[in-house]
Amino acid sequence: MQHLTIVTHPLVQHKLTIMRDRETSTAGFRGLLREISLLLAYEVTRDLPLTMTSIETPLTEMEAPVLQGKKLALISILRAGNGLLDGVLELIPSARVGFIGLYRDEATLQPVKYYDKVPGDLDERVTIVLDPMLATGNSSVAAVSLLKDKGAADIRFLCLLAAPEGVARMREAHPDVPIVTAALDKRLNEKGYIVPGLGDAGDRMFGTK
Repeated sequence: MQHLTIVTHPLVQHKLTIMRDRETSTAGFRGLLREISLLLAYEVTRDLPLTMTSIETPLTEMEAPVLQGKKLALISILRAGNGLLDGVLELIPSARVGFIGLYRDEATLQPVKYYDKVPGDLDERVTIVLDPMLATGNSSVAAVSLLKDKGAADIRFLCLLAAPEGVARMREAHPDVPIVTAALDKRLNEKGYIVPGLGDAGDRMFGTK
């Protein structure tokens, strides 16, 4: 996969536009995030390795493709990552799930870790990191570094929106990690939020602001 993939499918772009609208309700935002994450998951899993297995159809025996290796690992960066997680799990219900808790220090914009619980054998799993916003990239870089320390080797990053600054930060720190997103927005503002963006994804998903 190339380092940055922008999913331009019309359904993805249509749903994203509704999510950007400040008038979209919390329930509407949450439902759209689940739907769009399922569509994005098709792209981030496009090149998963396959192997062949023998099965018997109602008519005959055949060799057919199945996913190779251990179950995928989905890693949600709390709390907003859980909105993407719901949709991806609909597509890959057998995936193993982990969580990394990070919050952004509003003064320094640096991530502070408060929790992590991830599946074992990450060195044998494709690992997909989920976070709706790739803004400064600091939290994303920290999460990927933590996963690499735990053995993960095949890591992909899935987000709803990305800023050029965050993409550059990820490319510098983890050039081996491809990014799949619905849009690359213009820039970050002085508070580190993506512009034009859609606001704080966690707040809009959970109705906390």
